[in-house]
Amino acid sequence: MNFLALIQESLGTLRINKMRTGLAILGIVIGIGSVIALISLGQSTQQAIQSQIKSLGANLLTVNPGSINTGAVRGTAGGGTTLTNKDAQAISSSPQITTIITVSPEFSRRVQVTTSASNTNTQVVGATDAYAAVHKITMESGTFISQSDVDSMNKVAVIGPQVASDLFSNNSPLGKTLRINGQILTVIGVTESKGGTGFLNQDDIVFIPLSTAQKQIFGVDYLSSIALEAKNPEVMVDAQNEVGYLLLERHNLKDPSEADFSIFSQQDILNTASAATGTFTTLLSGVAAISLLVGGIGIMNIMLVTVTERTREIGLRKALGAKKKIITTQFLIESILLTFSGGIVGVILGIVVSYLISRFTSSPFVLSLNSIFLAFVVSVVIGIIFGWYPAKKASDLQPIEALRYE
Repeated sequence: MNFLALIQESLGTLRINKMRTGLAILGIVIGIGSVIALISLGQSTQQAIQSQIKSLGANLLTVNPGSINTGAVRGTAGGGTTLTNKDAQAISSSPQITTIITVSPEFSRRVQVTTSASNTNTQVVGATDAYAAVHKITMESGTFISQSDVDSMNKVAVIGPQVASDLFSNNSPLGKTLRINGQILTVIGVTESKGGTGFLNQDDIVFIPLSTAQKQIFGVDYLSSIALEAKNPEVMVDAQNEVGYLLLERHNLKDPSEADFSIFSQQDILNTASAATGTFTTLLSGVAAISLLVGGIGIMNIMLVTVTERTREIGLRKALGAKKKIITTQFLIESILLTFSGGIVGVILGIVVSYLISRFTSSPFVLSLNSIFLAFVVSVVIGIIFGWYPAKKASDLQPIEALRYE
């Protein structure tokens, strides 16, 4: 059996009906291109979210008010008003706490922020000077909130670049004023861009002194959260336990399952985000895989039509001594050539589409070599599986009946 001759003959046969061959290949191209592009999109989204979470700060722990009973101090965050400034002071000064180096009490609320010419709905965060250290905030211009601003309840604000663009366009916002809940504040600084979207957008924030937020803007005496910076990644669990048991003692709670607060580590958030985006990627891949299946069925239909059209040719070849193995191999080669060609074009298409998506969405360009290899192998396997039945049907034709076929 001369495989090279069979391949050349198969290529010649496929070239006879270019339109039909192109349509058969198109299904595989779309299927493989979709698998690669959607897996890339999912992994790119996962990487972007992880990067944004890491940009919130290193060795970060966050204490939130409220908890759903999980039988441990490390519960799931809920709503509540159980954290106070005194809790943050106790964590900072208690000799029981040996693993925390910086404590940042915070109060945040999403409100409308206005100027004389514009307005935006954004996150307003009441913070102290410790916020910049814990969350790794750097300044593009001006200064961040200082301890004297907090002590004096100064009406000052530091804004993110997104807020600066929304409220002041291309003009420098330093020294200009904005209004929050009827109170006028002066802009003293603009933070450097960190990027992000939605609730993770660190550029769409207004920082004001914590005392100003609590007593003059929102009229509250509790905290939304307390951010903590641990000494190093190795003591994160110890830090969670130390802070957890201190707060249990302060809140007169003996059983950790009754905790009215929750403590998240940065790794907890990363794990949750990774699990969510991983499920999202799997779902997208499953949807794309369906198009591969459809493409394989399309190739089988094309090959069945080809068998019908070439019935007399097959009968003549068998009458001249061609064995069943030769006929089967030729039709299998034709099917594999279709999926192989579609696989190559599909891989190129998937890479190009992935790159374009990353450029247009400003997200990282992530390409999984495993997904490319798997998609390509699957395309060849589809060629064998869906090409086998038409090939067997062709080889089983009786020469006399095939020659009589009209």
